[in-house]
Amino acid sequence: MERLKYAFGDGITVAKRNVIKIRRVPEVLVSVLISPIIMVLLFAYVFGGSIDIPGGSYREFLISGIFAMTVTFGATFTGAGLADDMQKGIIDRFRSLPMSRSAVVFGRTASDVVYNVASLLIMVAAGLAVGWRMHGGLGSAMLGFGLLLLFAYAFSWIMAYVGLLVPSVEVINNASLMVIFPLTFVANTFVPSNNLPTPLRIFAEWNPVSAVTQAVRELFGNIPPGTPEPAAWPLQNSVLYTLVWVVIIIAVFAPLAVNRYKKAGARS
Repeated sequence: MERLKYAFGDGITVAKRNVIKIRRVPEVLVSVLISPIIMVLLFAYVFGGSIDIPGGSYREFLISGIFAMTVTFGATFTGAGLADDMQKGIIDRFRSLPMSRSAVVFGRTASDVVYNVASLLIMVAAGLAVGWRMHGGLGSAMLGFGLLLLFAYAFSWIMAYVGLLVPSVEVINNASLMVIFPLTFVANTFVPSNNLPTPLRIFAEWNPVSAVTQAVRELFGNIPPGTPEPAAWPLQNSVLYTLVWVVIIIAVFAPLAVNRYKKAGARS
């Protein structure tokens, strides 16, 4: 118990270091805050007029998908931050200190929750500006935001592991795009999954990004009245399916990332 207490304290210290680093690299924060606004405006005004949601508003349908996509992409900051620290030899300095071996990775994933909170706040403001509204009540809305942050936190452990494997920030950015783009676009984020060709529809229905998107739509009250219930089990039980993925991802990738950190060395 005492060991866990010290590990948690070390992790919080590292997380504070990563948050303070924002002041020295303000362009990172600008990217976090501006990108969601661009995505909301682009899809709401450019594509919104071409996509029909029977009985509902495409802008209300859209925002939950933008939320899910943005927090998933936000996990790349975890991998990029660790890859940058590895490349500069900072990880070796951490390893020479009398601190928990899990603290650096835990601190990195924890600090990126701050990025995601900032992104969500900006997206809420942008969504409200284009006509999105929450109809499910305050309690359901808070559960929706909590689920998004929890999913993003779990996904950041995948990126943490990858960030400790790859040789540079450029590689982690390129590698993450190849994985995250299919996950976020072959889903129900921007169009209903039942409009997709059969192979893509099946993938989208079992895609965890679709599940978290469906879950927050339901919690925000953005499912139009009379919409048929999804046929696929993951979308019928979207909150449960999302939580199952969160547990699996953390259970698998948290130990992998910590173990990789113990073996990692500086990169030139």
